[in-house]
Amino acid sequence: MANFSAEVLKLYKRPAAWALLLVALALSQVFNYLVPYAAYLSAENDRMAEGILAGMMPENLIASSIAGFPLFAGALALTLGALLVGSEYGWGTLKTVLIQRPRRLSVFAGQLLALAVAVFAIVLVVFALGALTSYAIAASQSVAVDWPPLVDLAQGFASGWLILMTWCLLGAMLAFIFRGMALPIGLGVVWILGVENLITGVAANLLDFAETLEKGLPGVNAGSLVAALGGSADGTPGVNTVVDGTQATLVLLAYAVVFIMVAAVSLHRRDVT
Repeated sequence: MANFSAEVLKLYKRPAAWALLLVALALSQVFNYLVPYAAYLSAENDRMAEGILAGMMPENLIASSIAGFPLFAGALALTLGALLVGSEYGWGTLKTVLIQRPRRLSVFAGQLLALAVAVFAIVLVVFALGALTSYAIAASQSVAVDWPPLVDLAQGFASGWLILMTWCLLGAMLAFIFRGMALPIGLGVVWILGVENLITGVAANLLDFAETLEKGLPGVNAGSLVAALGGSADGTPGVNTVVDGTQATLVLLAYAVVFIMVAAVSLHRRDVT
């Protein structure tokens, strides 16, 4: 718990962590509400306007809030994981911490808990701000407010946390492996924004084994989980219907476990300098 408290304090004091949160909120508001609202105001006919407005209503809060998690928010979460772990190697502070005699796995557990809490806070703020914005839009248009059922809201929140936490753990694992911050962030972002899109958009259409491979990719399963919760796979980057929600959840959990185990082994068995 002492390690956990220290890691939370470090995250709280780091401007970069707050910058990542603000970017995530800005992307969520711009692409889920600001751009659609502008399209609603300039819609060519009433039917199109009603369809756009319906997507911004509180009843669609879950799908709207987590629509960007598989791709853009996922890249930010990966950056957060690499930032927390990799900066310790860059500053040379990890060996200073270990000199104080905590066990390596105790330090690792504290970092994991801190990341879990940070991701929880990000998802909570995204949902809360989305709820506020959707309510304001509904009130301004005199539309009846209909919130999602509490069970569905909890499921959507947990799914969003799982998606971001999986990407966050990938960033942390890469930071432990490469003992730094810049390379893990670069590799992770290239994988999320580039490699997976090439596999799903190009290779899967040409090669049978690539079509099978894409069903096991973390980004594909994250996008399928969003689609299973009501996210639109039509034109939303990263959202797809390649697998069902149950498989997507299990695959993401498996990835999270593997990332944790590889990171733990890397920290436990390798030199920290």
